Order: sequence, then structure tokens, then C-alpha cells
Amino acid sequence: MLERILEPEVMDTEAEAMDYDAMDFQAVNLAFAQRACQLGPSKATVLDAGTGTARIPILLAQLRPAWQITAIDFARSMLAIAKENVIAAGCETQICLEFVDAKQLPYANGSFDGVIANSLCHHLPRPLDFLREVKRVLKPHGFLLIRDLIRPESPEKLADFVTAIGSDYNDQQRKLFADSLHASLTIAEIQDYLQHLGWVGDDGPNLELHLYQSSDRHWTLEKKFQSSTIVQR
Repeated sequence: MLERILEPEVMDTEAEAMDYDAMDFQAVNLAFAQRACQLGPSKATVLDAGTGTARIPILLAQLRPAWQITAIDFARSMLAIAKENVIAAGCETQICLEFVDAKQLPYANGSFDGVIANSLCHHLPRPLDFLREVKRVLKPHGFLLIRDLIRPESPEKLADFVTAIGSDYNDQQRKLFADSLHASLTIAEIQDYLQHLGWVGDDGPNLELHLYQSSDRHWTLEKKFQSSTIVQR
């Protein structure tokens, strides 16, 4: 198995943020947003951790007009572009952008109906710290969607994935992708974190939590909103 090599936790230069925002993640982001909508209710308070340039919250706001989304990131350069994107989409009333460390969330226990995170865990030296915070701020009946890259088994497989993204990406963008793959986790490592938290799925105490490989290079951790426990306001 390829050894995990960490990349910088925060992409906080203007050039990195612009390169990231320019990459074509539209199809992947839309699939993620649509899955979040399937897991969550029609009205919800949602935390998007590691929002980057807010492409996913904008899609969610368009798909779920009754969602209030708190979108956080620990890179001010990302948030600067995110603000421009949110304003351009006309989503200022639904999306609140905040400079927050996902490993130390400033929110009370059970603050959110849903927590989502796309491609955040591979940035974190200790993803367990983030997962612990997610468990704390998510309401017991809330929904969860976390998705990230799987670390390839070998340098050759990693190179194949980078080649497969095509020639539309520049050298810096391909390097960002390669570094992300190298810093990613395996499903077994995520399972160990969940067991450490007492928050395991399928055959453990939380049967609603499901961890699975969702593509040739992605893992997904999800939990559906438990509508039977909704309290009428």
C-alpha cells in the first residue's frame, strides 16, 4: 500500500485558490449535492466543512431553497473567491461563509440537521479530530455526507488516475490532484476512526451510518435524516 504523504492542510495562496476554482468539478459537485438532497429533509440547517470556493453550497441552495447553509473553510483565499461566487449566484441569504477550523468547530452540540464535506479529510493530518467534531455538532437524527479520495495502492495506480483527468488541466492542477491522492485515506483507515469514536456502521452500534467505496477513487460516509424524529416547529 502506498504510504500516506501529507500535503499542506490549507491552500491559502491566491494562485492555488484560482487554480482550484478553475478545475472542472461540475459533474462531481452536482452528484454530491444531489446525494445530499436525497439524504436530507426539504428544510434544514447544514454545515459544509471545507467549502473551498463554495461551488457545492451554491448548488445546494439552488436545489433546496429552504436550506440554510453555513459554509466554512480555513483558507482566506478560498473564502474570498467563495464570496464572489455566492454573490454572483444570488445566494447570500442562504449561504453564510465563515473562516473556521473544521477540527475545532465553534458551534454548540447538535447545532446542525446535516453536515457535509467533500474532499476535506485528505487535507487533515488528523482526520479523527474533524470526525469527532462532526459527531458532536450533528443532531442525533441528522444527515451526514462525507466524500473523499481513496489513496491508490501504488505509485503506478496514482499516475494512472492523474493521467485519466485529461489534458485540459495544467501542470499545477495535475500536481494538486496527485498530491491529494497521495494524502488521501483508505476505507480501512476511515473504519478505524469510526470504531475509535464508537460511531461505526453496518455491523456496529449505528446501523444508519454507511461507509463504502463510491467510485474507483472515492469513499463515501453517509447517514440519512431520520424523519420519524422530526420535531414540528
